[in-house]
Amino acid sequence: MTLQQIYYALIVAETGSMNKAAEKLTISQPSLTNAIKELERYAGIQIFLRGSRGVVVTSEGEEFLMYARQVYQQYDLLLLKYDKTGDIKRKFGVSTQHYSFAVKAFVETVKRFDTKNYEFAIRETKTYDVIRDVGTLRSEIGILYLSNFNRKIIEKMLDENELAFHHLINCDVHVYLWKGHPLAKEKSIRFPQLHDYPCLSFEQGENGSFYFAEEILSENRYPRIIKACDRATMLNLMVGVNGYTLCSGIVYNKLNGDEYIAIPFEQDAENQIGLMEIGYIKKKYGVLSEAAESYLNEIKRYLQL
Repeated sequence: MTLQQIYYALIVAETGSMNKAAEKLTISQPSLTNAIKELERYAGIQIFLRGSRGVVVTSEGEEFLMYARQVYQQYDLLLLKYDKTGDIKRKFGVSTQHYSFAVKAFVETVKRFDTKNYEFAIRETKTYDVIRDVGTLRSEIGILYLSNFNRKIIEKMLDENELAFHHLINCDVHVYLWKGHPLAKEKSIRFPQLHDYPCLSFEQGENGSFYFAEEILSENRYPRIIKACDRATMLNLMVGVNGYTLCSGIVYNKLNGDEYIAIPFEQDAENQIGLMEIGYIKKKYGVLSEAAESYLNEIKRYLQL
C-alpha cells in the first residue's frame, strides 16, 4: 500500500467516477483502475462498487477511506512544514448546520489568509453530513447544537466517529420570522400561537431522524410544515407564506437581511425545551490547523466569548 494509491482512492471517492478521477489526476483510466485494484487486493476488501453510472463506496470502503484521509492529512501536514518549494496548497473546510454566524466567521477567516495558498470550503449541510464530514476529515471543523432531546443520540454518533464536542454558547430558543408576520410585534411567542402558520424545517434527507433536526421541538406534530434545503429558500418562505422556524436567535443580519426578527419563545408545561448548546466538533486527537484556530477565534469574537 502506497501513499499514491491512497491518494488515488480519495480522489475516486471525491469524484464518484474513475474517468473523472483519472482526468483530475492526469493519468490514464486503466492505470488508475489497476492502482485501485492493487490497493483493494492489499487491503483485502472491496472499496468501490463499479457500475455504468460511476463508482459507489462500499460500507467497508467508507471505514477504509476514513483512516486513509487521516493518513493523507498527516502527510499533507508534513509537506506543509518541511517542503521547501512553497507550492503546496493548504486546505481548510467547515461543515455546519445553517447558521449565518458560521458563514460570517468563515468569510473573515478567508480574508486573513492568501487564497493563492489555501483551498477553502464551507458546507451548509444536514446534521448527519456535518458529523460524517468531520469524521472522515472532509472538513476540519463542524458546527452544530445539542439539546436535552438530541444529546444522547448525537454524542453517541460523535463517539463512534472519534469526534469531540466543544461548547461555544448556550442559547434561549427564539421564533424566527419576517417583520411583516402577524406575530412580529409580540414580545414573546407561545407554541399555540404558531398553530395557524407553517413551520419551516431544514430537510435532513435519508437520515432524517427528528433527532437530527436543526429546529427545537422537532418531535412535535405540526399541522403545517414545509421543508427547505437552504437559508435563502427558507427566508423567502417566511415572507411568502408567513412561515416561521425555531432557532437560537443568533442571526447575522448582513447575510440574512434586516427584514427578519427573532422573538423569544415562551415555554409552557407541554413544551419544555431548555437551552440550545451550540458548539464545534473536531477529531478527538487531532491538532487544529492555523486556519481552524483563526476560524474559531472569529466565531468567539462574533459571539463575544
